[in-house]
Amino acid sequence: MGSGTGMDTGAVTSRQRGDRPPQAQTVFGVGVIVLDADGRVLLGLHRAGSWELPGGKVDPGEGVRSTAARELHEETGLRTAPDDVRVFAMLHDDVQGLNRISMASLVTRFEGTPHVAEPQHISRWEWHSPTALPGPLFTPSAQILSVWRPELAIAAPAAHRLDVMCVGTT
Repeated sequence: MGSGTGMDTGAVTSRQRGDRPPQAQTVFGVGVIVLDADGRVLLGLHRAGSWELPGGKVDPGEGVRSTAARELHEETGLRTAPDDVRVFAMLHDDVQGLNRISMASLVTRFEGTPHVAEPQHISRWEWHSPTALPGPLFTPSAQILSVWRPELAIAAPAAHRLDVMCVGTT
């Protein structure tokens, strides 16, 4: 049994088509629902006027749970281990023809007190009861919160949803 390369390694090989990377057509990010001991959600007021969850884009070569832990620390100063990030859904929508994939995650174990670590983006972080969320919410944050707690009164554009269970990789 060969690999199709002339070498008999027993493994099937893979390769890209062509010599150029594919044209980017997707934004891939993660939103982090952080819950404190009282069950309140951490939201930041963006300079553009919307409230949002901590989170951001997944860097090349980085896992979703590692991204969630990194972004949480970069934006709020809170620390959590990637193993303490629970990814529970993948949401897919589009913005002006660009696919947007948002991984929904939940953190209940963290260290520190939230503070504004990126003042060029966020003016303040606040804890809010899930039943008394401020608005307007940033669309991906609204979608993630709606999937987490469907009974909450959150108006958000529809997104395709895939429930996921994240184990073993960061």
